[in-house]
Amino acid sequence: MKIDLDALHTLDAIATHGSFAKAADALFRVPSAVTYTVRKLEEQLGVELFDRSGHRAVLTPVGQTLLTQGRALLQQADALERRIRQAGQGWEPRLVIAIDEIIPLEALYPVIQQFDLLRTGTQIELTREVFGGTWDALVDRRADLAVGAPDEPPPGFSAGTKRLGQAEFVFAIAPDHPLAEDAGPLSFARISEFRAVVAADSSRRLPTRSGGVQPGQPMLIVPTLNAKLLAQVAGLGVGYLPLHLAAPYLAAGQLVTREVEGERPPAQLHIAWRSGEMGRALGWFRDAIFRDGRLAPRAG
Repeated sequence: MKIDLDALHTLDAIATHGSFAKAADALFRVPSAVTYTVRKLEEQLGVELFDRSGHRAVLTPVGQTLLTQGRALLQQADALERRIRQAGQGWEPRLVIAIDEIIPLEALYPVIQQFDLLRTGTQIELTREVFGGTWDALVDRRADLAVGAPDEPPPGFSAGTKRLGQAEFVFAIAPDHPLAEDAGPLSFARISEFRAVVAADSSRRLPTRSGGVQPGQPMLIVPTLNAKLLAQVAGLGVGYLPLHLAAPYLAAGQLVTREVEGERPPAQLHIAWRSGEMGRALGWFRDAIFRDGRLAPRAG
């Protein structure tokens, strides 16, 4: 490669400080060394980077292009150097966190702000999963850490876990839905007469889950938990909803709840990761999320 980082640093210093002499001072070099570096770069590229016809050297259009692109390369090189240095100290270059839709995504933002203060260089990526999708993301290695993973790990999968909290569910329907007229606890047979709204499990490898759907019950399958919530508000079907998500709509009268024989138990939610894998960023987020009470689902 004909362009090295030292030559780009020299070109950047000349443009920043306004002259070869001042650039030499900033770089702790003699002016002749700066001049030599520029001449050598011009010879290697076969172009003139400076117009020397006046009293002071001025970048040519080609030189300006090289400076602009070169500064971008210098920034990338600096970022790479920081990432490699941090990786040598145990910080991962990248950490993917899969968050179940039952957890408000914005609840994680204050934790990320705290992590940013460490200046580790680790790139954080957040993904959304539904039902068993958080476990699937770990099994499929699409994520390093799962937040809100429900109940127990899949059979045969070795995972480390910490209990995050639990999510209460309510059977919710629009106030003008036919089931709203039923006073007593609803039987499963009665519920199965009406369409259920189901948020599609985002699992790719593991068997998909669908809580509270009765055998033979017609279904409207939607892509997200929020879409399921709004579909039930619109009266398009029935089903269980997390209480903390349904609460505002219950308070506004847009949804009503009904008791069901054999009520659905709360979902136990966990922070989870693959056993035997514990980089510094993964360990930091695992502990920070566990301490941060804002991620535990709650109504109101």
